[in-house]
Amino acid sequence: MANIWFKKEFSLEKLQQTSKGTMAEYLDILFSEIGDNYIKATMPVDHRTRQPYGLLHGGASVVLAETLGSVASSLVIDMERSLCVGLEINANHIRAVRKGLVTGTATPIHLGASTHVWEIKIHDEHGKLACISRLTVAILKRKDNND
Repeated sequence: MANIWFKKEFSLEKLQQTSKGTMAEYLDILFSEIGDNYIKATMPVDHRTRQPYGLLHGGASVVLAETLGSVASSLVIDMERSLCVGLEINANHIRAVRKGLVTGTATPIHLGASTHVWEIKIHDEHGKLACISRLTVAILKRKDNND
């Protein structure tokens, strides 16, 4: 698949700076790879992301998925003319994860003018699928400050 990103010149470091002061920073979500049509990030399974049974919390998986899909959408559009906001997310939790790092990979299913749909797969350190999620993002035109 051809390169889908609007801006071709961006770095993992710049992406990471967008997490300052957000839930992604609190959960230590780190962007790790950008390909022509995907973006990856990691998240630790620790006291911030586990539920009382000691397993990765489903909500933490959804935070990783929405972070990846939303950031990916923002990289596909012209952010000076448009902005993107989540409309719907779902997640199927396939396998329990108790420790280590999970890695999420977001790839596009649909990149339209008004909506994007992303598939986000989250794997454990052994490459086993832990969660699969789908995020729908609305692409909205920015309003002039004079409106």
